[in-house]
Amino acid sequence: MANDASTVFDLVILGGGSGGYAAALRGAQLGLDVALIEKNKLGGTCLHNGCIPTKALLHAGEIADQAREAEQFGVRTSFEGIDIKGVHKYKDDVIAGLYKGLQGLVASRKVTYIEGEGRLSSPTSVDVNGQRVEGRHVLLATGSVPKSLPGLQIDGNRILSSDHALTLDRVPESAIILGGGVIGVEFASAWKSFGTDVTIVEGLKHLVPVEDENSSKLLERAFRKRGIKFSLGTFFQSAEYTENGVKVTLADGKTFEAEVLLVAIGRGPVSQGLGYEEQGVAMDRGYVLVDEYMRTNVPTISAVGDLVPTLQLAHVGFAEGILVAERLAGLKPVPIDYDGVPRVTYCHPEVASVGITEAKAKEVYGADKVVALKYNLAGNGKSKILKTAGEIKLVQVKDGAVVGVHMVGDRMGEQVGEAQLIYNWEALPAEVAQLIHAHPTQNEALGEAHLALAGKPLHSHD
Repeated sequence: MANDASTVFDLVILGGGSGGYAAALRGAQLGLDVALIEKNKLGGTCLHNGCIPTKALLHAGEIADQAREAEQFGVRTSFEGIDIKGVHKYKDDVIAGLYKGLQGLVASRKVTYIEGEGRLSSPTSVDVNGQRVEGRHVLLATGSVPKSLPGLQIDGNRILSSDHALTLDRVPESAIILGGGVIGVEFASAWKSFGTDVTIVEGLKHLVPVEDENSSKLLERAFRKRGIKFSLGTFFQSAEYTENGVKVTLADGKTFEAEVLLVAIGRGPVSQGLGYEEQGVAMDRGYVLVDEYMRTNVPTISAVGDLVPTLQLAHVGFAEGILVAERLAGLKPVPIDYDGVPRVTYCHPEVASVGITEAKAKEVYGADKVVALKYNLAGNGKSKILKTAGEIKLVQVKDGAVVGVHMVGDRMGEQVGEAQLIYNWEALPAEVAQLIHAHPTQNEALGEAHLALAGKPLHSHD
């Protein structure tokens, strides 16, 4: 169909990552004739270079830690080390299975899939493989790539991006990680589990700085206990090769040396040289600007995912892609409340949250109108069994709804589903408290926290 010049699709999508393929699947489901263009592999960053492979590495690290620490559970094991080829095979097998399933989904929905590097050629067309693909509407979903800093040359050997780190053929003896956000702390956690001596350099005053400060402090405490070192509050200045690795110098003159340097300062949008500006699409620092319905300033063009300045999360891309498809199909989708999106950092221990921080709540509602409660996982039976530590912190508008849920501890990412319902349905503590949570589960800790906030604590002190 792509080679038939007379074909005009309802929707032409440039980029087959989370946002692009979600729009394609939902659009086709709603009867739209969809063309999906991708230059690399269907599934994009999340499936091939992001969410899925990093979580596989983290799980392999978790198994390594369990093997080392099994004696505390009365189980005799021996740990002989990391077979990095075996780890990569496990990771790649997970990716391959999901990739095959996704290809099958796209084919089954009768989406026209075009492999090739596309470029926006008009407000209603994309050029790819020497052909022009016409559409009544175009969706830009070209994603993001790892960022670097001026003068910091990523070489894939000693100075790495997250892409390189995912395919590294060895476990580094030591590593400096530049950036203490999600990507940085996840790699720090996995590498430490593999046996690497890790130091994180974060210019801001806390690890995972966008999270509630209490969560950051709990993670820092846990990382210290694990032997993960970090430098906070001083920015990077330079990096240079040493005889056997890399030397990093900070703005205050402090230096660190390691075998490798992982640059984990975030991801930037892929938008250069793709024809966006030539077609009049409004942009800012490489990001495509959109309204709450993901519409650009050009009526026939929308944009989603990491290409737009919203949360860089795969599930946000899914939601934005679905929103665009439903809008174009004539439905009336509700704009996304980005505060209501669950956020999880899959390090050990995990950091999970939904809603706003205590600091933000005080800014929005006034300090005298905000109530915060912390429930320690020490009071939770299943957490005791798992030997994990941490807290659940609730932020409430006084006499009103819970506006923030912030959790630290192993498997807390699995609790964020109920937390997002609590936030998005504007639940009162008393309403959650009357729901019966299964015992013994970690999920019960969320119920216990609301019992306490409602003024009737059970397994916690008044």
